[in-house]
Amino acid sequence: MTRSTSAHSIDCIGPERPGGQGLDHNQEESGNLAIHKLLTSADGREWTDFVATARQARDGSWGYEAWALRGMVRWVRQYGPRGYTYQVIEAAGENPLERQDHRALNTLAEELAAAGNPDDVQRAFVEPDALTYPYAYERISQLFDSPNAPDLVVNPKSYAYGRQPGQHGALDVIQSRSPLVFAGPGVRRGAVVEAESKQVDIAPTVARLMGFPLIDGKDQTGRASSARGVAPDVYMERQDGRVLEEVLDPANGRPERVYIMLLDGQSHAELRHRLEEDPDAIPNLRRLIANGAMLEYGSITNFPSITWPSHNAIGTGAWCGHHDVVNPSYYLRETRETVSPQGQQFDTARFVGPGVETLYEAFHRVFGKWDGMAGAFTASINEPCTRGADHASLERRLVGDRGELIMLTKETEHEISPRWYNELEGDGHKLQGQIDNRALAQARQLFLDESHPAPILTYHEFAQPDSSAHDYGPHHEGAREALDETDVRIGHVLRTIEQRGLLESTLFVVTTDHGMATQDVSLRANPARIPQRDGMAAVTTEPLIYLRDLHVEVVVQRDGRTAQLTVLDNDAEASGEKPPVADAEILVSDHRDGKVARVITDANGVAGISIPADLEPAGLRLAIQADGFNSRHMRMDGSNFALNLREVLYRR
Repeated sequence: MTRSTSAHSIDCIGPERPGGQGLDHNQEESGNLAIHKLLTSADGREWTDFVATARQARDGSWGYEAWALRGMVRWVRQYGPRGYTYQVIEAAGENPLERQDHRALNTLAEELAAAGNPDDVQRAFVEPDALTYPYAYERISQLFDSPNAPDLVVNPKSYAYGRQPGQHGALDVIQSRSPLVFAGPGVRRGAVVEAESKQVDIAPTVARLMGFPLIDGKDQTGRASSARGVAPDVYMERQDGRVLEEVLDPANGRPERVYIMLLDGQSHAELRHRLEEDPDAIPNLRRLIANGAMLEYGSITNFPSITWPSHNAIGTGAWCGHHDVVNPSYYLRETRETVSPQGQQFDTARFVGPGVETLYEAFHRVFGKWDGMAGAFTASINEPCTRGADHASLERRLVGDRGELIMLTKETEHEISPRWYNELEGDGHKLQGQIDNRALAQARQLFLDESHPAPILTYHEFAQPDSSAHDYGPHHEGAREALDETDVRIGHVLRTIEQRGLLESTLFVVTTDHGMATQDVSLRANPARIPQRDGMAAVTTEPLIYLRDLHVEVVVQRDGRTAQLTVLDNDAEASGEKPPVADAEILVSDHRDGKVARVITDANGVAGISIPADLEPAGLRLAIQADGFNSRHMRMDGSNFALNLREVLYRR
């Protein structure tokens, strides 16, 4: 059954910065075909949960869609009194995004029960019908605001991606929930807070606690306060999140500095399990939590729920569709290149878009730039969010004596578990522990060195929980040992800050960049690759798909005897122009599939045809092919021959 509402009378807000993302009229055929392959091929049925896109109609209106075998949903985005609102205008079968409870599967017991309580936690596979997708409409829509966004984004089943026992990146609540703790001055102490929270709420909450002024910045809709007709009402230049008022307690004073501890990939359910079932474990995290407020249901992450986008969402208070690092790797249409900030590791601050402000930049705006001694000294320690930080190891900006750093690194090397060397294969895995130990040395040095002020903002990534959960699985003893080792490092940080006399005046934020789900490694699943693997022209950077399509223009002369056909690359260059496609083959046939003409486009992408006098132009069919592009099949009036997904998927 299909239920729909007309969108023509609704004020629909499409992508904020259109640049080829989503599906337009020229991509109706290829987009529908790709979605069909992703859902109905043998691998697609086994691997794919749903496929989402933003779609522009021929009249220019936009809508957002999610397609699954069990059903589809289409919604529009509108301006509301506080940010965007979302209205479902069509559904067929079961709305795949209907369940959005952020509280679901919050404990290890609930997660294992949803997986059928397997005897082996390595087989804790949760099917889509047991999952929820918190803030699904918002998190999908925001992705398509960036011109770096794909045409299609594939959400795999929670257990169906890759060859590692643990994985993340999907929209579901298991992969999208991060623990979140605020501890120190200005916040409630010893509290478990039942508040809705998103990753983008962290930056504005930090700003409020540090006494930032409200500014005429942009809210979630990309409009400044003045453009919305209100007084300054945000703390960041682009603020998608809100202040988590529920964790605040002004009676506890105000912090003088902030230390964000990001335990990369740490499962919220696992952290709760250790806190509740193992009273002697992770004493340093316990100390912080006892002195602060822990969110009962954690915080819901960016989508995709993956490292580089999520770290920068925390560090800017803006979703990835607004800070532009939409994935660890993504395609730039205007330059025809694939970039990989995560693969590059170093010098990736340049990928963050100009429309957002990092916390480092905001601290400098409020407290002044560091000039070597005075001003706001900020530090990014092994953090993928780096722009504006004075000390930034991933930008090769290190403050402090190199010899002392080496000495501090050696002091704690004995605390690295031999497990990582003995059980894991490959040099990259054996660096587990060493990377975080070097980061710990940076942190200690930055607070021990009195030749400069202590950092007013430190954003510190602990990578080992993520590495171990990938290699062992999120509920394996190896992942739990990684959390234990991380807790030891947190203890060193706390003692160092305490030694400097700064512990009581420091606000600590403990969180992660994403969750982690158990994978069925026997599947070796990679659903996003299905269209390209099956012969479609696409650039795939899992879970994103960028289709390579043709823009075709048809001009029939007034007498109906000739027509001019222009074939362009549907992706515009940096100039905004779509380049011509030379040597494209165009076959013209009548309604009986009789051949009328065959022509080849010239260097300008143009070809002309003669129309027999006994044929109506509107009845002619065009088939266009060009190397490196998906084929087009259309009528001369511009309408497409495309799969009707509603018919083929849901009219049974």
